[in-house]
Amino acid sequence: MDIYHPVSDKIRGMLEKERIWFETFEHAPVRTSEEAARMRPGYSLHEGAKAIIIRVKIEDGGKKFAMLVFPADLRFDINKVRKLFMAYDIRFATEKEISELTEGIEPGGIPPFGSLFGIELIADPKLFLSEKMVFNAGDRGFR
Repeated sequence: MDIYHPVSDKIRGMLEKERIWFETFEHAPVRTSEEAARMRPGYSLHEGAKAIIIRVKIEDGGKKFAMLVFPADLRFDINKVRKLFMAYDIRFATEKEISELTEGIEPGGIPPFGSLFGIELIADPKLFLSEKMVFNAGDRGFR
C-alpha cells in the first residue's frame, strides 16, 4: 500500500472543487525534473512545473521564503530573482527548511501551490502557455 503525503489530498480536492481535469502518475522516486519527465509518457519537460523554495534577504535585514515555479526546461536565474525581490542575498532553502515549511515534503516533491504552505508564490507566465501542466504533488514519486 502506497503512502501519500497529506498535501496530495488537498491538491486533489482543490482541482475537483474547481472542476479542473487531472490525471495522476505513480513512479519510482526521482529528484530532478528531467528524471520525472522520463517517467511521464506523453508530457514534455517544458510542461513540467518546477517548484523551488528560496530564502530571500532584503536590504532592511528582513528574510522571507518564497516559492518560484517555472517550466522545468528552464533554469533558475539568480540575477533575475535578485532583481525581482530587490534582494541582496538569495539562496535555495535547505532540506530542513523545506521540510519545516511544507510539513515534511522533500526537495523534488514540492507541489507548485505556495498557498498550501503560506509561502509567497511567483510563477513564470511561460507556465500558462502550455495546454497541460504536470507537477509533483507532495512526493518525489511513489514507493
